[in-house]
Amino acid sequence: MENDPELNGKYLGTISKDFVVVAETLKEASYQVRKRKISEYPIFVFSRTQVPVGSIFLAKEEVALDWHINASYLEDFVQRQLVVEDKVEEFKAAYKDPDEFCCLFVVDGEFQNFVFIPYPED
Repeated sequence: MENDPELNGKYLGTISKDFVVVAETLKEASYQVRKRKISEYPIFVFSRTQVPVGSIFLAKEEVALDWHINASYLEDFVQRQLVVEDKVEEFKAAYKDPDEFCCLFVVDGEFQNFVFIPYPED
């Protein structure tokens, strides 16, 4: 499976549209995951169709979004072998400040990629 290192405009536009709607909710969820010591690396899965990764957080039908959003974290990705053990340190090094950026794992058919989107300024 080939991952495109750049998120093309098709994805960025539609993800950004949904992200703006749910950004505050995702930011609070990220904070709670870290505060409760579940993980220091929250990940939100954006998918066109429901995927078995993480827990359903926001179903697109419930909040009129184009994407389903599941909540997960690095350790779950390692357990599911979506991030292999020898890449964990690389992932942690690339992970951006979770108070400023939201870590998304975008899934659409064969396309799968991590992307960090900054939370909107207050």
